[in-house]
Amino acid sequence: MTTLAQRHTDFHDLHQSGCFVIPNPWDIGSAKLMAANGAKALATTSAGLAFTLGVPDMGRITRDQALSHAEDLVRSTNLPISGDLENGFGHSPEDVAETIRLAGEAGLSGCSIEDTYLDGEIKTYTLEEAADRIAAGVDAARALGRPFIFCARADGIMNGTYDTDEAIKRLQAFEKAGADLLYAPLPPSMDALAKIVSSVNTPINALAAGPFRQYNVQDFAKIGVRRISVGSALARVTHHHIVRATAMMCNEGNFSGLNDAASGDAIDAMLERATPS
Repeated sequence: MTTLAQRHTDFHDLHQSGCFVIPNPWDIGSAKLMAANGAKALATTSAGLAFTLGVPDMGRITRDQALSHAEDLVRSTNLPISGDLENGFGHSPEDVAETIRLAGEAGLSGCSIEDTYLDGEIKTYTLEEAADRIAAGVDAARALGRPFIFCARADGIMNGTYDTDEAIKRLQAFEKAGADLLYAPLPPSMDALAKIVSSVNTPINALAAGPFRQYNVQDFAKIGVRRISVGSALARVTHHHIVRATAMMCNEGNFSGLNDAASGDAIDAMLERATPS
């Protein structure tokens, strides 16, 4: 079994050059399947976890639930795990710092923190508030005394509360605060993403969702993206098939939605292969 210390080092090294994909599992089984199929690291998805727990996304997951889930994934494979820790589960810089301290105890190799309130409506912290929160998170990450990739997110560009120029201002402030990775999910175009990448020196995470699904890893690498995540997309693909097949069976008496299924033996083999020894 790969030690946690080695995983933390491996995760740090992945962010130093090149471009890699970090899939987002939502439970132990999906994490093991991703590990068995070439993933170099994994990241939790708050939406995927919310679906698994039967609640809507956007602030409905507690810090204890998120960290317990993260610990499960850390134990489930030999891969480094990064945590989607939403807004740090609190508004103050101290809240963010405490969340990072607990993330370190959970064995995470990194995490991301958003600049969104998540209190029932979509709004963002001011630039100054957001930067102070990231600075506190960075300090807490450094206090862990081992590699920990702290990703600072500018989510307003995805949520429609600010534009690309404002996202760049925020990412530059987060860079100044010491973040290891920067993330402005779903800018309006690949050209806008390229502008974001060129505006900072810190590595950039990109989200392969929406119109960005038409591109491949080489396209992202060409403009300098370091890491590509998929958020809740894999969970939503899975749920789409659950909904479709169930509706066909229960409403139409039609079982053809079960035709495109993986073999149980193949899944068993992959789960066995990905289980830490």
